[in-house]
Amino acid sequence: MTDLPPTSDVPVLTIDGPSGSGKGTISREVAARTGWHYLDSGALYRAVGVAAGWANVDLSDASALVRCTFDTRVRFQDTPGGEPRVLVNDVDATTELRTETAGAAASAIAAIPEVREALKDRQRAFRRPPGLVADGRDMGTVIFPDAPYKVFLTASAAERAERRYKQLSGKGVSVTLDGLLREILARDARDANREVAPLRPAEGAVLIDTTGLGIDTVVERVLALLPARYIA
Repeated sequence: MTDLPPTSDVPVLTIDGPSGSGKGTISREVAARTGWHYLDSGALYRAVGVAAGWANVDLSDASALVRCTFDTRVRFQDTPGGEPRVLVNDVDATTELRTETAGAAASAIAAIPEVREALKDRQRAFRRPPGLVADGRDMGTVIFPDAPYKVFLTASAAERAERRYKQLSGKGVSVTLDGLLREILARDARDANREVAPLRPAEGAVLIDTTGLGIDTVVERVLALLPARYIA
């Protein structure tokens, strides 16, 4: 595998940031406004984590996880005006992928270099005309380092925990705000301190702190970074 994606005229906007910073929501809105494709890279890692759980794979067994990565089939199905459904090995796992358990598994799996390498080409394959909005933690630093447009979203840990609490509670998931805050802080530490592709802003990325900002405001700030010809 190559270290850099092939030269391409297809524009890419990368939106990286920690859990709960609003990457998914903002990325989907921007993709809709531009008519570009959308890559939820975190869903790929969560899908491997879910598949590993179904197969009772030990998350500390790197070799088994690499095999699981290659064996796991992931498909995204668009839904009218909503979040895409994610099929893992032909099973709709959309709801399961959004649990804190899947998130923790994804974070652990993402620290394994061989797994990250195995998923590189899958992520880069989303780069198709007319353009791509790529949401994740290393989109601008590793997967699409040549992307002409890069954003790094952040928000206070307290606000990110509050967002997750409202999101999960609204779906009937029993969680506590204190528990979510601890999990977010722990994940931040894992993501920032891992040896491979640690979470950090890409060179040249525009930093946007979303604390206290509404979705529309953040979307407009991101869209303002793109040439007018790309806005649908």
